[in-house]
Amino acid sequence: MRLFPRAARRRALVRAVVAAGACTAMAMVGSCGGGAGPDAREDARAADSAAAASPAPGADTVMIIRHAEKPREKDDGKKPPFGVTEDGERNEHALVVRGWQRAGALAGLFAPDGGAPPRPGLRRPSAVYAADGHDGGKGLRPAETVAPLAAKLGLRVDVTYGQGDEAALAREVAGRHGATLVSWEHHRITRIVKGLGTVRPAPPDAWPDDRFDLVWVFTREGRGWRFRQVPQLLLAGDRSDPA
Repeated sequence: MRLFPRAARRRALVRAVVAAGACTAMAMVGSCGGGAGPDAREDARAADSAAAASPAPGADTVMIIRHAEKPREKDDGKKPPFGVTEDGERNEHALVVRGWQRAGALAGLFAPDGGAPPRPGLRRPSAVYAADGHDGGKGLRPAETVAPLAAKLGLRVDVTYGQGDEAALAREVAGRHGATLVSWEHHRITRIVKGLGTVRPAPPDAWPDDRFDLVWVFTREGRGWRFRQVPQLLLAGDRSDPA
């Protein structure tokens, strides 16, 4: 039996976790080896209803997510669950295992297999942005969250902008055509929203500290944007109610 180096084993483990996350997402709609339970199907129907109508195929759309789950701040990275990089190295600035599961599941949410359209209210992104790893790699989580999706789509994650550059990022994505996905730090997401201009109805004043399971969707409408929230409903414990 071939013995793999420790780093290779760690990478294989993280990739298996990501793949398991994608499988969990597909199971919500009855694929990946089994159908979803009644509660999952009911939540999915509620999410579809909450999302309202999908953006028109040609409508410019900006979708914003918070990066996936992280180590508990109160534990200062010294107690589990620990952050772990794609290479399997422990890192307090990386996603925890549940966060990697969500990252894998997001690939199926935004880019379903076989070219199928995403859930109502969402679009398949043509560009993916994430906050850069600021301060020497202390901001790994936004890019890690969308890395599996970008790889599936054959896109490069654009990390041109970092924390503090929200106004410039908003100007760029507002000027794009098609569907754009942004992964960011939740305390600063409202700064991106402010930079978009007129938004109706008004989004929440802040992204809830306890929510990793939402997509904020902005669809161009005249000179402004129409706002809706789409629950992800990807992992156990995800909620169908908006913020």
